[in-house]
Amino acid sequence: MSASLVEHDQIIAVLSRLAAAWNAGDGTAYGAEFTEDATYVTFAGQVLRGREAIAATHQFLFDGPLRGSRMSGTGAGEVRMITDDVAYVLVDGAGGIRLEGQEELPDERASTVSFVLRRAADGWAVAAFQNTRVSGGQR
Repeated sequence: MSASLVEHDQIIAVLSRLAAAWNAGDGTAYGAEFTEDATYVTFAGQVLRGREAIAATHQFLFDGPLRGSRMSGTGAGEVRMITDDVAYVLVDGAGGIRLEGQEELPDERASTVSFVLRRAADGWAVAAFQNTRVSGGQR
């Protein structure tokens, strides 16, 4: 089932807010785009459970090893509706995280990511996220 234009735009807006929060180094705003019980699987296989853990872990990263990093490519996703209130988004090797000072996304930092979003009364939120580095840097 494909997303209507309105649903598509609302879902892509969530991904845009995620990128804006990342680029601002704001773990609280980043975490706010996830459901309270969300799961987040990092490219290294670490599993974060819940909005609070996602926000806190990302703030640690933004304050330390990923300070000044920039997210790109999240708006290029394929949106597929699973039900009226559940959507799946695949961003296939189109983006990733550039470290501070990197003008272009290096091949070794390119990721394929997937999102499961759930619609609630107050809008769409990410219920599950999976990040996988693109094998061999091939995009």
